[in-house]
Amino acid sequence: MGDSWPKLRVAAAQAGTAFLDREAAVARACELIAEAGTLGVDLLGFAENFIPGHPVWYYFHPAFSPRSMDMATALFANSVEIPGPQVDALCAAAAAARVFVVIGVTERRASTTGTLYNTQLFIDRTGTIVGRHQKLMPTMSERLVHTGGGGDSQRTWPSEFGPVSGLICGENSNPLAQAVIASQYSRIHVASWPNHFKPTPGFPDMPEMSLLVARNVAYTCKCFVISACGIVTAEMAERLPATDADRAWLREPARSGGSVIIDPRGVAITETWYGDREGILHADIDLELTVRARLVHDFGGHYNRPDVFHLKVNDAPPPLVSLSDNQVADWRAASRVVSSE
Repeated sequence: MGDSWPKLRVAAAQAGTAFLDREAAVARACELIAEAGTLGVDLLGFAENFIPGHPVWYYFHPAFSPRSMDMATALFANSVEIPGPQVDALCAAAAAARVFVVIGVTERRASTTGTLYNTQLFIDRTGTIVGRHQKLMPTMSERLVHTGGGGDSQRTWPSEFGPVSGLICGENSNPLAQAVIASQYSRIHVASWPNHFKPTPGFPDMPEMSLLVARNVAYTCKCFVISACGIVTAEMAERLPATDADRAWLREPARSGGSVIIDPRGVAITETWYGDREGILHADIDLELTVRARLVHDFGGHYNRPDVFHLKVNDAPPPLVSLSDNQVADWRAASRVVSSE
């Protein structure tokens, strides 16, 4: 009989979040996870920074303006520590719905008051955290609030369906990040995107650009891609703009959204949802197609030349502070003195 590969239902949650309100955003995420469960979804992908929202205000306001500083402070106050009570709620929702969840969060370094990561959290169908991917390089204005991720999070993660991967926004375009995914044989990839891109004349809006990139990842890595995009809520359309022109731009549905599901041949197997649609966009998939696609190109194996091309990944995040041998000796001696007292 030989081996077989599972068939399952995958989905993208395209929905508005409670902007800069962590508890309400978690509650909204849990509602969407429950809804996905009722639809028989096995794996659900969310947008970038769904909890508690993406720092899109920098597209409209100077970095050190009072409005930007207030929103950046609110972002930190509403960020998520892993583990923590908000993550516990997400895990409980995933377990109750029996859904594998990949969700974008703004992660705060535990017990600090100054460092945030742009993170995808991977939660399996038992409610167990199996991994997290931290965006390696923040894009443009994100660097004002996010730091870069560690090498230990640049990988695939285990699931009952096989390796699952994720990349965030622009890093889906990084050929070296794609090489890691291809080399670890991801079967399902979640490409998470923000609410919209910066309004720039002549530059494609998010639905068009994210579709192009998602098809490229699927074709190159021979995996199914859930491209999960954020949308602009009515609240955001009021809070974010600096001018009437900004407000009009934000209210155009074609500027945001763009969620779609792509198969390993680079073919869209769902319609594309623009920013005026909310819900669970889902598709039934057969993972045997990842095998059929890799018979043509296996960039992690037979269709590459490791004697010519070789990528080395440092998966050990470097420490910020390292003590010299003398400092370590002094610290240990001081510890003995304190403990003896």
